[in-house]
Amino acid sequence: MKLRDLYKKAIQIGIENDPRGKDLVLKELEKRKRDYETLPEKKKQFFDMESLENPYSDSRILVGNGDEEIKTIIAGIDMEVGEVVLADSLRQRGQKVDLILSHHPEGGAYARLFSVMYMQADILGRFGVPINIAESLMESRIKEVERKLMPVNHTRAVDAARLLNIPFMCLHTPADNMVATYLQKTFDDKQPFTLDDVIELLLEIPEYREAEKNNAGPKILIGNKDRKAGKIFVDMTGGTEGSKEIFNSMALGGINTIVAMHLSEEHRKEAEKNHINVIIAGHIASDNLGLNLLLDRILEGEEIKVLECSGFVRVKRQ
Repeated sequence: MKLRDLYKKAIQIGIENDPRGKDLVLKELEKRKRDYETLPEKKKQFFDMESLENPYSDSRILVGNGDEEIKTIIAGIDMEVGEVVLADSLRQRGQKVDLILSHHPEGGAYARLFSVMYMQADILGRFGVPINIAESLMESRIKEVERKLMPVNHTRAVDAARLLNIPFMCLHTPADNMVATYLQKTFDDKQPFTLDDVIELLLEIPEYREAEKNNAGPKILIGNKDRKAGKIFVDMTGGTEGSKEIFNSMALGGINTIVAMHLSEEHRKEAEKNHINVIIAGHIASDNLGLNLLLDRILEGEEIKVLECSGFVRVKRQ
């Protein structure tokens, strides 16, 4: 399978599993094309042409022209300079490595992580939060994340892969879409009654069972095991944590329980003020689930070997 085909397939699967719905994503892409057409010529040279087909700025081919034939992938949650050197070391020992695949973004994809956060407002809109409130609160949070990313030396791992001539790709939001959609459907279908029932459902999933064995399994952060779960919102895609001011609108929108990858202390305090139950499924376990679900679809019918590292354990469902 060529790298370009692998990448395009991943993006398409991410769109199909976007919690906003495919139609809305396609409308956003159409808007982006119109925005590009109205740009002055001198600004078009800096426009990210990839964004006309790929709505996820945090997912890109970082090293490679796309024509590379991929038969062996080394995949991990965070593929930084150490993991790039590891890939080269494996090559030196005779282990074929055709592609470094990172879940978390690197390079320019990391620098533009904040751009995918706009999707959070639309997701919240589907759960009863007025879109004007969601968009207004997200704008300040997105600016905050953008400011935090500005001084980061984000090209280090990409530079290492380029110098070692190893193709490198990151798939962040497409994988996060997979886990968010998968878990939301699971809870919608099975309707867990209490928070303990939510935990039990999570522990039926191999990635969360493995995390539990490693003392990193699902935990009730706010609430107790006997509280009723009510309306559950799976908050696991859209770049990183949204606005901490959003919890009041979530509660008014009828959300009773949030199942998330992680939650900062500031966000936890605001959720508690608004009496919203919070279950932390686990960051790395959730990333594992999302990347596994995505790889199942991408690699279906392909003879491609996956080497695991950096917190990733391959679990096949097909």
